[in-house]
Amino acid sequence: MSLFTDHPAARWAAPSVAVAVIGVVALTANHVASADPSLPPRSAAQLLVDVQQASLKGLSGTVVQTANLGLPDISFGRSGQGGSSSLTSLVSGTHTWRVWLAGPQQQRLALVGSLGESDVIRNGRDLWVWSSKDKTASHTLLPAESGRPGDKAGTKAGAKATNPSPEQLPKTPQEAAQLALSAIQPTTSVATSGASVVAGQQAYDLILKPKDPASLVASVRISLDAVHHVPLRVQVFSTKTANPVFEVGFTEVDFAKPAARQFAFNAPPGTKVTQSPLGGDTGSTKAKPTTPATPGAKKSTQAGTRPKVVGNGWSAVVVSRMPSSPTAGAPAAGARGQSGDLAGQLQRVLGLLPKVSGAWGSGRVLQGTLFTVVVTDDGRIAVGAVAPERVYAALAAK
Repeated sequence: MSLFTDHPAARWAAPSVAVAVIGVVALTANHVASADPSLPPRSAAQLLVDVQQASLKGLSGTVVQTANLGLPDISFGRSGQGGSSSLTSLVSGTHTWRVWLAGPQQQRLALVGSLGESDVIRNGRDLWVWSSKDKTASHTLLPAESGRPGDKAGTKAGAKATNPSPEQLPKTPQEAAQLALSAIQPTTSVATSGASVVAGQQAYDLILKPKDPASLVASVRISLDAVHHVPLRVQVFSTKTANPVFEVGFTEVDFAKPAARQFAFNAPPGTKVTQSPLGGDTGSTKAKPTTPATPGAKKSTQAGTRPKVVGNGWSAVVVSRMPSSPTAGAPAAGARGQSGDLAGQLQRVLGLLPKVSGAWGSGRVLQGTLFTVVVTDDGRIAVGAVAPERVYAALAAK
């Protein structure tokens, strides 16, 4: 039996990727995509409308992700257990995914490797995460959806939101597209390179380029299916190299709705199954016990952990505080386990990174072809698609 057929995966990740890519499409300016003679020319605004009006009943296929982010090969985790134990294993090399989509309630994704397969399966309220290598499966019963017509909870939630007045709302998809394009045009320029063929499908190509020269992102190329209006491939280029440093795209795609059996998971013999309580009793109104806190403690904690964004657009740097210090205090009896092991591994990894210091303090720096990460000795972390100097300046900003 095929692992793909009998042990569905996380289809739900596929729509998430598609939504993210569609968001990138909205960054384009109103230039015409000069397509292959077999495809009529389309402007970026027209393509955005196409995406908004797309009605996709189903999709399945093979996706290949390739990343060469220029990260050092730093060991993270135990070695000698088969497979990659490198910190960069998920952000480097080539990975193959199988995806299936049949609407928001049925999604599956499988990460296929030489040593096994990892699956995430969404089938209605049932969410399964399965690892063939570890012989484990986790089942979560998702909360019932709210916010549907007539749902009181959804009505209350909607009432709390700040709603624009009717005259402020776009009246047509075209108007909505123009609003989106005008909002992002100051930071992004667009060029086109005609059309391409991805996974046997004709596609329009859009090339996004940051206007800020400080960004390490040179360009982003998006190939949008000419018929079904969904992204088929995304390539990201760095200012440091000519070849794509990140690429994710279909090598095979089928727009027919997958059979229901693709989303039915039955744990193979010998699999250890665990149940998650998330959403197990969505109708319960019983309050969960909380630990008493001093007045204002909750507010100050939230404020202290809220990320700060320095700059804007493609060169923005996000500065936040680490959730917890790996070295802060000793773990309680019996609580060391995996979390303590991971904390120790993190400390060892940070110790291998170059030491840096300045007016902002001191810490460790991790540089790649697309981003810079600085972890400070006082527990802050700063990330940006910029050179280290910009990250240091963001850390020093008040």
